[in-house]
Amino acid sequence: MNTPVLPPFWALVPAAGVGSRMRAERPKQYLELGGKCILEHTLGCFLDHPQLRGIVVSLAVDDPFWPTLACANDPRVLRADGGRERADSVLNGLLRLTELGADEQDWVLVHDAARPNLAQSDLDLLLAELADDPVGGLLAVPARDTLKRAGADGRVRETVDRSVIWQAYTPQMFRLGMLHRALAEALVSDVSITDEASAIEWAGQSPRLIEGRADNLKVTRPEDLHYLERLWRGRH
Repeated sequence: MNTPVLPPFWALVPAAGVGSRMRAERPKQYLELGGKCILEHTLGCFLDHPQLRGIVVSLAVDDPFWPTLACANDPRVLRADGGRERADSVLNGLLRLTELGADEQDWVLVHDAARPNLAQSDLDLLLAELADDPVGGLLAVPARDTLKRAGADGRVRETVDRSVIWQAYTPQMFRLGMLHRALAEALVSDVSITDEASAIEWAGQSPRLIEGRADNLKVTRPEDLHYLERLWRGRH
């Protein structure tokens, strides 16, 4: 079997959020996990990849934690100013990539700052499957549980067919030019954009779903961090 040729890519990590649901003294991306902070683990998967061209991290302008990290001095990692919403941070990051010489046709992988458990195999799978795709796509996981649609009264209105429901994960992989136009036009039109794929969908395209590992979870609540701590202890 021939080994697939993986395309070169840029990574973009929006990391300007405060993570209020974690109820911590610092933004969740700076909480410790396995001897490093979450953000360091998140960036590490990309920094270890031979096809990486560079990473842009979108940070709060007054972020006091970033300069203390060793990766802040890595020449492959550059910062951009974060925005009010995720879409603003991603758009600023794309503009920074353009300043660095990235082309409109270059692949950009946008990844959540608080997803530190991305497997190298999932990253390679995404790159291989989408290398020649005309639109791009994202890692995702099929829904496993029975899903209910609730009414305003908190009671079940219907059971949703889970066979067509997927949970959207990251990285999400799109061409720089296409993603920049979709995000910019959606923001101008005051459209609610929750992830990069939703901007591409609003622009009339259909991103491809690539099934990844369910443990590529996003740290949102304290129990997520505790789960990863137990998982990593078991591995090591």
